[in-house]
Parts: sequence; structure tokens; C-alpha cells
Amino acid sequence: MVRVNRRWLRWSAGVLAGLVLLASTLVSVAGIAREQPRTLPAPTGPFAVGRSIREWTDPTRVDALAPQPRQGRALSVWLWYPATGTSGPTAAYAPGLWSRMQQQGFLAGPLDRIRTGEYDEAPVAAGRFPLVVLEPGLGLAAPEFTTLAQELASHGYVVAGVTPTYSANITVLDGTVIGRTPAGNPGDFTDQDGGDLVAVWSADARFAARQVAEFGPADRLAGHVDTGRVAYIGHSLGGASSLQACHDDPACAGAVDLDGTPFGPVATGGLDRPMLLLSSQNGCLTGTCRPGASADERQIEAAARRLAAASTGPSWWYAVDGAEHFDFTDYAAYFLLPPITHLLGQLGPIDGRRALEITGGCVLAFLDHVLRSGPAPDRLDGRYPELRR
Repeated sequence: MVRVNRRWLRWSAGVLAGLVLLASTLVSVAGIAREQPRTLPAPTGPFAVGRSIREWTDPTRVDALAPQPRQGRALSVWLWYPATGTSGPTAAYAPGLWSRMQQQGFLAGPLDRIRTGEYDEAPVAAGRFPLVVLEPGLGLAAPEFTTLAQELASHGYVVAGVTPTYSANITVLDGTVIGRTPAGNPGDFTDQDGGDLVAVWSADARFAARQVAEFGPADRLAGHVDTGRVAYIGHSLGGASSLQACHDDPACAGAVDLDGTPFGPVATGGLDRPMLLLSSQNGCLTGTCRPGASADERQIEAAARRLAAASTGPSWWYAVDGAEHFDFTDYAAYFLLPPITHLLGQLGPIDGRRALEITGGCVLAFLDHVLRSGPAPDRLDGRYPELRR
């Protein structure tokens, strides 16, 4: 006969009941929070922020990421810019069919509850403003970086956010939702995939910069964008693509990589222009992993060291303590249940809004340096104690 330890059974039953109660409480709290309006961090610059959504096609390229390769690479590009004369309600975070872009509905809640600090098609402020091209990470779309984009626009930059068609979970083009393809978003991601996608995405970024430079007189932004020099910024694979775009574009003044492993020719050939790399706390993108790093993290460390050794331009490398990979996105501002997202490894223990404040401040300091001859971002860790070099 098997003896049963009744004390152990009672303890197990108590633990199980406690876990059930905790789960029920979290679901209840999340259910209430999902219905509450959530506001993205307010832009801190002197300008109001306008937003315009464009659809552009590059007829010179074959789109190899499409289900069937075809001539012409079509892209959705979101433009954020310094504005004036704004009034009334702010722009919807994910208008129309873009509301389908969030693949993590329970953690994010309804996207129509999110409030922005920008205005659709607002008049452009007087003056000429430097151009910044922004590229999201794999699976993501430009609007999921609204916090960073509207912060830069409020400080006098025109930001062109490029959603990589067939790589983003969804893109909206010509009133149609377009999903990802195996070529655009491989399930079993390899270094070869990284190099191939960086080639496409960096070409996307440079195409967007050319389109802005060629604005005709009928465009509201014509005459307001200083296109003589451009900076490229991106997250994850978008960060790697920004480094490559800067490498390939003679007009590039500098590039920012937000937690993205370097891929493509720039990863081994280096960059001769300024670059800023911000890493998550254990991302190893600074070229130094913490003890206990995984094999994948060691590969990131090796890639970062190769990039640093081959580059001749000035560079700044920082890790953000407490931040995980998605703390550089709007998820940090609107994801529900931070303890759960921390356990899942999507967001770190840092306060999400603080992570976005640090990201915006560091990127802005870098852009002011390379595009406006401001001071070099040498001591950002003195300004933000969470930064580690």
C-alpha cells in the first residue's frame, strides 16, 4: 500500500488554489485595464507633431519577399514632422485596418484605447528640418515606434517610418491588409536570412529618403525638409539595416542601432560615419556579455566586436540596465501586466516609460550631434544612470 502524505497534499492544494486566485486576479485586473484609455508619453520638444501616411512604390526593384516575386517594391511610409496650428482630437494610434497589427492582444489591449500626441495632416511648421529614416524590427510596423518618432518630430526632425512589406506581421497598402511571407519573415532565422533582409530593408530606407528629397511643390512638406544629409535609425533587424543604409548612402550623417545584431556587409566592413548602439541589459551589443551569456548572445557579442574593429567613424555604445528587447518600442508604454511581460522576457524590470525616455534622449542627443553640430554624446551615462558602457 502506498502511503499518502496528507500534509503535503494539503500544502499542494493550497499552493494550487493560491495560483488560481492569482491568475484570476490578474485576468480581472487586465480586463479592467484593457478598457481604460492609455496615453503614450507626451513629446517634450517645442513643436507640435503632425503625421501623414503615404504609400510609395519603387519601380526599379523586384520585390523578392512577395509571395510571387514581382516588379516594384510597395511600401507604407509614416511621416512625423514639426507642425503648427494644431487643435482638436489627436490622431488615432492605429487607424482603420492598422488596428490589426497588434499580435499580442491580451497584453496590449485594444489599440483604439491608445492616445497619441500627434495630429493627422497638420500644417507644417515654418523652417527646414533634418530628415531621419526609421526602420522597425522584424514583425513590427512603423506606428509601433510612435513614441520615439513623435519625440524627435517635436524637436524639429522629419521622421520617415518605413514598414517592411512582407516582413511586418501586417502592412496596409491600398486599403488591403498584407501579411508576412516566409521570405520576408523566416520562421527559422539564419545569418543568411539576416544578410538577405538587411539588403532589402536598407534599400527600402534609402528609397524613402529619396522620395522625401523629391517632394513636388504640391506636397505639404516640400521645402521644409533638409535632405542634404540624412540619419538612419532602427530597432533590431531595422537597426542592422540602418547601419547598412548609412554605409551605402553618401548623404548619411550617422546611424542608430537599437538592440539589433549587425548583419550584412557593414557588419564586417565597418562604418566610416558616426553610429550609436543601444543594447538591452543582456543584449551583448556593447561587445561585452555578462557572465552566463548564452551561445546566441555570444554570437551577438562577436558580431558587435567585428563591427567595432572594422569601423573608422566615431561610435558610442551603451546598454540600458533593466531593459529588454521590446522596451525600445511602444510596448513599453502600453503593455498591460508588467510583471507578466517581464517573466515572458518581452519587457524588462525598468519602468517602460523611463526606458522610452532614455531611448528618446539618447537618440536625440546623437541626432543633434550629427545633423546639427551639437556636442558629442560622450557622457550619456552621466545623464541616465541606467546606461552602462
